[in-house]
Amino acid sequence: MGFLPIIINLMLREMKKNKFLFFFILLHVWSQQSFALLDSALVLGRNDLINIIRQYHPVVLQANLQVKRAEAEVMQARGGFDPLLQSGYDRKTFDGKLYYNYFNPQLTIPTWYGLQIKAGLEEVFGERVTTEATLGKTSYLGAKLSSNELFFDGRRAALRQAQSLKSLSETERRMAVNDLMRDALAVYWDWLREYQNYTLLSNLINVNEERIRLVRIEFLQGNRPAIDTTEVVAQLLSLKQEQSATWLSFQNQGVLLSNYLWGENVQPFSLTPDIIPDTSILLGEHENYLNDILSLVDFDPSLHPKMEAYRNKLDFLEIERRLKAQYLMPKLSVKANMLNRGYEAPSEVSSTLLENNYKIGVDFALPLFMREARGAYRSSKLKIQETWLARDQEQLNLQNKVRAYYNEVVNLKEQINFYETAYANYFRLYQGEKTRFEIGESTLFILNSRENKLLEARQKLVELKTKWHKSYTGLLWAAGRFADMI
Repeated sequence: MGFLPIIINLMLREMKKNKFLFFFILLHVWSQQSFALLDSALVLGRNDLINIIRQYHPVVLQANLQVKRAEAEVMQARGGFDPLLQSGYDRKTFDGKLYYNYFNPQLTIPTWYGLQIKAGLEEVFGERVTTEATLGKTSYLGAKLSSNELFFDGRRAALRQAQSLKSLSETERRMAVNDLMRDALAVYWDWLREYQNYTLLSNLINVNEERIRLVRIEFLQGNRPAIDTTEVVAQLLSLKQEQSATWLSFQNQGVLLSNYLWGENVQPFSLTPDIIPDTSILLGEHENYLNDILSLVDFDPSLHPKMEAYRNKLDFLEIERRLKAQYLMPKLSVKANMLNRGYEAPSEVSSTLLENNYKIGVDFALPLFMREARGAYRSSKLKIQETWLARDQEQLNLQNKVRAYYNEVVNLKEQINFYETAYANYFRLYQGEKTRFEIGESTLFILNSRENKLLEARQKLVELKTKWHKSYTGLLWAAGRFADMI
């Protein structure tokens, strides 16, 4: 700010004709306070952002909870095969008479193939017990088997479906991480682009401020007209206006990026001006990804988490179809029990025990039209066909997205190469014009024109490089590469 009083004194005659000088002075004072980044700036790199999201972002934490909930549901489904110990006790006395006393503890053990094993004790006393009850103490051991539960049943279907849902929840977690990383990195590249443009403008403003000092000296020496000072101030004012807009964009992109920054205990974190992106990533790093890009072109879509999700859904629907197919069979249920007097197990299984001491029962049912079972089975098959069609469509979409992002990456790579050459040429023209200006063979207007072209070329090059990184990020997302960053 030390050169401002001198400029004001020199420009008194010009201010009446150029009222924008007042605005320039105010803008310069304000910008010195608003645009200066701290010397001890903290650098937030791409990998730093990825690690923060992996550890603390609520979407990732929520996806982890969904996996744990699915594991709990698997445990719940396994409960269908837990042995069941139960007991019943019923007693009635009236007017001094014992009508009945029933006591019946039993153990039921379900097995994987639909067979239920039962063992229990009975103790029956009283004057008015039911006619089919056996007085005294008895014990029994038996089994129950239903035809429509022999190959598949509701318990097995519930467990298999719970396991499929667990796999689906893990796949959905990977899909959520894949989408989240893509969105976060897209904002990061925009944030980096605006900061890089702000840095370019800041450096150029420093050059122009030094040029003002030199032009002032030459004006005092009579080598330059006063209008040149107006010209150089106008250029500086234009650069500061653009710097102001770029600073605002950088700040706003930082606000958007803060949506993805979280700390421990799910505490949100906001970016501050002393946190800046890692701009070194723009220095030709796209050359290092060539082999990786080529390997992504022929990626296997079956490895994408979306394809895994469809496989899990198809497994779930196939289990449902198998269960509905069981309902098409006649319902035949067979129960058989060996009976024994007392609570002690028989020393040996005699022919008398098998011939006389048993209880057996058969239940049979067959709906005449079976419309409910046939309709449910047909509906389950149609669901499977719909899912297959959706899977094939999604697989094609993934392949086309990868090809489209690959074409963008390759094309942007060529544009970067072209524009790096163009920028080098603009730089040489600027350097030559600067030399001519310093020896008095060029005008300030032409030098400013060269400088503006150089700035435009540099900004365009920054834009192309950040676009390349965004397209490469999209390519990784389309191929599902971010899915395993958990």
